[in-house]
Amino acid sequence: MSDKEISQKNEEFENQMENLGPTSNEAELKELMKSLDREQAYREHKCWRQYITVLVSIAFVVFQLYSSITGMVTAQILRATHLAFVQMLAFLLFPATKKLPRNHLPWYDIVLALIGASCWFYIVINFQELARRAGAFTFLDIFVACTGIVILAESCRRIVGLPILIIATCFIVYALFGRYMPGFLNHRGYSVKRVAAHLFYNTEGIMGVPLGACSTFIFLFILFGALLEKTGIGQFFIDICNSIAGGASGGPAKVAVLTSALLGTVSGSSVSNTVGSGSFTIPMMKKLGYKSEFAGAVEAAASTGGQLMPPIMGAAAFLMAESLGLPYIKIVKAAIIPALLYFTGIFITVHLEAHKLGLKGLPREQLPKFLPLFLRKGYMLLPLVVIIAFLCMGRTAVYAAFMGIAICVVIGVVTSFIDVAKGRKPTFNANDIIDVICSASRNIISVAIACAMAGIIIGVVTLTGIGLKFGAGLISISHGIAFVTLLLTMVSSIILGMGAPTTANYLITSTITAGAIIQLGYEPLAAHMFAFYFGIIADITPPVALAALAGAAIAKGKPMKTALNATKLAIGAFIIPYIFVFNPAMLMINTNLIGVLSISISAIIGMFAISAALEGYICRKESVVERILLAAAGFSCVIPGYVTDAVGFILIGSLIAYQIIRNRTENPASRNC
Repeated sequence: MSDKEISQKNEEFENQMENLGPTSNEAELKELMKSLDREQAYREHKCWRQYITVLVSIAFVVFQLYSSITGMVTAQILRATHLAFVQMLAFLLFPATKKLPRNHLPWYDIVLALIGASCWFYIVINFQELARRAGAFTFLDIFVACTGIVILAESCRRIVGLPILIIATCFIVYALFGRYMPGFLNHRGYSVKRVAAHLFYNTEGIMGVPLGACSTFIFLFILFGALLEKTGIGQFFIDICNSIAGGASGGPAKVAVLTSALLGTVSGSSVSNTVGSGSFTIPMMKKLGYKSEFAGAVEAAASTGGQLMPPIMGAAAFLMAESLGLPYIKIVKAAIIPALLYFTGIFITVHLEAHKLGLKGLPREQLPKFLPLFLRKGYMLLPLVVIIAFLCMGRTAVYAAFMGIAICVVIGVVTSFIDVAKGRKPTFNANDIIDVICSASRNIISVAIACAMAGIIIGVVTLTGIGLKFGAGLISISHGIAFVTLLLTMVSSIILGMGAPTTANYLITSTITAGAIIQLGYEPLAAHMFAFYFGIIADITPPVALAALAGAAIAKGKPMKTALNATKLAIGAFIIPYIFVFNPAMLMINTNLIGVLSISISAIIGMFAISAALEGYICRKESVVERILLAAAGFSCVIPGYVTDAVGFILIGSLIAYQIIRNRTENPASRNC
């Protein structure tokens, strides 16, 4: 086949994928995302009102770029101004309830936008005066603080959701009425004036570390992600994954796993990842023969794993680095192996399911060829490569993000010139730049509000010392038994993470539950990763399971059955955190290459055995005894130690050999295994 024919085949395949994708039911998918993901339920004005948000968004981005480039804006002024823009956009873009029309901007939202922004601009305007008075707050200062906190809470209710709002409110109540609390929760209590001033004006409160990270490199990476999406990298990822795995057994399901892993590098939401890539992959899986609930579960589990995949991790990587005082690149390195193991576990289960059902892949002649596709569109990966390269060279996250943004702009301009030269419509124009600015400004809102609300929690923790007390309480309940403490932390993190966006998820779980693990003497990074993993898994764990609900809606399957299937597929996420807490070598802490390889290989083999036990199939259907033995062998491999690994390897090898012999004895014509 000539290069021209191969290129033509690739273009035909891309057209087929686009027909399967959101172009056919774009409105339905949009409504699905808006119903499940609060961040997507924004107003879409079709009149003069849209220019208000556009102008505010442009001013916001210009200010952020100016402050990042010059470094001349002090931390408190930067954070207060950042939050002022966020509060203004929050009320301009998001209605009070989902039932209200999204093409109307009521007067009271304009008033709330102005008041909310004014409260934070009050700090900017009076910064020198507030610093001079050094804690001698006036009645007006406290009134502004209380008003700002209340309006922040309302914007949180609209956009981020009730979980973090309820928790933050409970913490404020605890700070005010600590003297009435029982047992280890008791403290002397603080006045409204003290609490409001501490939370609003102090850098240990709302304007603390999380908002500081949000107002600097997180914003830049979100702007970078918006630019990258405009290049069409999502479709490129799908095409590349189809060229690699589309023809394999159960190809579309494997494509879903690979695509979600790649999209996780730029995506910030499990639900949007599920809807975005699932609109392509789920129909393909169903057409191949997968059941609706399994197809929806594969996409939901894989898309949720995208939040665990570095370098972005739904912005949690940046916050983790700031919270722990570690270099950002160290967080990225620590997250790589657990994330790859997570996707390996899903990939294994998908493969076993395909073999059990006898499912084949897509016809090779219908799939794009990898090399021509990569040569034609591989430039889309250049911004990601540049960012990772600069981070590995020791450059700051801000510098790396700037370079990624610059490369995206250069690529957009060059491709537009090429389009014009060939007589085509430019792929990147002024309207695209406005879209990117508006998208980045809109996407930062939920992250910034979550960071601000987390600042309330952290502020109360620093004021009352409840963090250490909560950790001590968990340890007391578990009687200091490490595994029981981890189990309680896991359950707490799953409950706290239900329905919360990725950023809020990490901030809540790490602030409240990670302390217990650290107090037991384990690595702080492992403790934070443990809480983060189980908080994220709440997106597919019943009863909330928002990502699984999105997958079920697209697949037209039963929601709870889809959620249960997704939980089974994501079994690795329930095992891996225990491994890296007990053996931080998996996080590349105090180890070498041999140690990392050793624990990774034993973990993969262990997850294979556990996945096979849950699936009930390797080469043939397993008996109950075989499934129990496989599960036991898998957990034996997962438990750190050479003896347990050896026992697990021998048992797994024996069971696989037994299945192969039985299969070939009873069915000589079979080629399975």
